[in-house]
Amino acid sequence: MFTTKRVAVFGLSFIAMIATGFAAYIWIALHWSYSDGERAGFMQKLSKKGWLCKTWEGELSLVALPGAAPEKFNFSVRDEAIARQINAGVGQRVALTYEQHKGLPTSCFGETEYFVTAVKIVR
Repeated sequence: MFTTKRVAVFGLSFIAMIATGFAAYIWIALHWSYSDGERAGFMQKLSKKGWLCKTWEGELSLVALPGAAPEKFNFSVRDEAIARQINAGVGQRVALTYEQHKGLPTSCFGETEYFVTAVKIVR
């Protein structure tokens, strides 16, 4: 027979399994990179944005040929030290190393799926 106590234990166990599965999914999405690479261009802006979850969001202007319309590369930064390095390079030509993480469930991890992991100022 089903008792109230048995149903409550089953319900709490089910909720715990769902929460553990969701946490495992987020961990995998944050630690497994779909792609990685490097992009170079002129740093346009970097700002800390968000209502509840503050994340560093930036924009890199990619210029392939002189006179061509620039393409913009939007990215997120999770590391404060890298954000400080990028802020020092605003307005300069930089090379950003990034990882792409697809499938993150909310914008609390970043507004884009591109996360910068290193920065070099190109002289």
